[in-house]
Amino acid sequence: MNDVSREMAKIACHALSDKKAEDVQVIDISEISVIADYFVIASAANTNQLQAMMDAAEEELYKAGYHCAQKEGNNNSSWILMDYKDIIIHLFSKEDRLFYDLERIWQDGKVISPEEL
Repeated sequence: MNDVSREMAKIACHALSDKKAEDVQVIDISEISVIADYFVIASAANTNQLQAMMDAAEEELYKAGYHCAQKEGNNNSSWILMDYKDIIIHLFSKEDRLFYDLERIWQDGKVISPEEL
């Protein structure tokens, strides 16, 4: 875990909250995986909100000098993955979030509330 990835996660959480993201969670996976330091996970009520959340996170991280290395999902998707190398942002519809259950899969990571960042 480093200060840069923590700052990125904080920026992402703030941007998601501005778009009324639901159940925003951060999982510190730095001790259990080499793929990233943090997962930022959030739910949206519908695809329009999902798109707005993605746009907001991408814009705020870009303004801070961070660029998305890869993005999965599109305007019609019920999930979106944004890979910033140090952090990975997972945006889901409520149903898909329950289905994929990343919090259970990565339960060995440390859950951090966005306020703690």
